[in-house]
Amino acid sequence: MRFAVVMRKQAIDNPWVSHRWMPVEVFADSGQFEEDGVAITTSNPLGRFIERDAEGETWLFRGFSLDLFPDEAEGYFLNATAAEPCWFVMWRLEEDYQRFLEPDSLSHCEAESTLAIPHRICLSYNEAARLIDGGESVATVVLDKAHWQWLHDFVGAHYRPEPKKRQRPESFKGAQRSAED
Repeated sequence: MRFAVVMRKQAIDNPWVSHRWMPVEVFADSGQFEEDGVAITTSNPLGRFIERDAEGETWLFRGFSLDLFPDEAEGYFLNATAAEPCWFVMWRLEEDYQRFLEPDSLSHCEAESTLAIPHRICLSYNEAARLIDGGESVATVVLDKAHWQWLHDFVGAHYRPEPKKRQRPESFKGAQRSAED
């Protein structure tokens, strides 16, 4: 399946930082954004400026693929059964952001030294944890009901919990004594 991510540059009241970036929505991309013949021809996401208002600006990035894998079923299970299931969006502040943008959107960010570009989406807690352990920025977006159902159905078909192994209490293992005693 193909997906798009909406990123928001939000102004904040902070003496050291003027804004913060965050993903605000992930949704299915069925080709509805390929107007004017701009199709994705690389493996990179392709960004488009949407709007600027008093609080910040909004960008749409399309071109994300997501396949679910049986060996990642435990991570999907953890997400599907969480109090608030979510998308995990891995993004980076890019200095060379021009290669990720549609030509018409370049003029909207001429004064920017960096731009937040999403690079990957996933639904597995375990995969998101590996990305964070690797030093990546990962943020969450609430998972909508339709995609939660898709994830839930996949988990039901592929997740098999590891059987629990009984551990003997310490009192039954015997004393560990040296031969001199």
